[in-house]
Amino acid sequence: MMAETSPDAETSRKGEGLAFLIVDDHPLFCEALSLALASEVGAGSTRMANSLGEALALLDSGFRPDAALLDLNLPDVQGFDGLLRLKARHPNLPVAVVSALDDSRIVSGAIEAGAAGFMPKNAPRDQIISGLRKILDGGVALPPGYEGLAASAGNARAEPGSLEKLRELTPQQLRILDLVCAGKLNKQIAFDLSIAETTVKAHITAILRKLGVHSRTQAALTAREALYSEILRR
Repeated sequence: MMAETSPDAETSRKGEGLAFLIVDDHPLFCEALSLALASEVGAGSTRMANSLGEALALLDSGFRPDAALLDLNLPDVQGFDGLLRLKARHPNLPVAVVSALDDSRIVSGAIEAGAAGFMPKNAPRDQIISGLRKILDGGVALPPGYEGLAASAGNARAEPGSLEKLRELTPQQLRILDLVCAGKLNKQIAFDLSIAETTVKAHITAILRKLGVHSRTQAALTAREALYSEILRR
């Protein structure tokens, strides 16, 4: 269930103060973060969603936050799928990942997938707030000791990584790829999404081209590389 800390029930901001969206299924953490945003950053409106689906519905309803704070572990997403889907739908929204997973490969993967910053959940409050301020100023916020991580990871590859390729997909193409990964045929995908089978085929052709692969199986493998389990095996 979505909640909000602002008494203003409208879906758009009025007056002074910044607006934030917290996407996390841990109510106590959400409440603590919301209070910190109000006292330290001057948040005028903070909305909370405990799943990616709720967050997208809130954004689609007209709420326009200045930044979103996203947990990677949500009931309806796996790995970086939530971040990829959120950025595909709202590419101009700065998204800060706030996660208990702070392995260096997860941090660099989040930036590669489009995050504007990464804050470990166990970081001191002032570190999270300062990172968020950096993001609001147009910068990229990383934990101490990680500052050059994303850039060095990107420079080390001659070709774009799987996450960078997945970022090229549209929201509809990401949904179709999810269904391909679930083993569904074109006819089943068309039924699930209420679109023509020829449209599904056209999208799959575009997906293969953007991912630089030649088959549905290869596309599914590329998508699988966005999961934590695959990243942490590297």
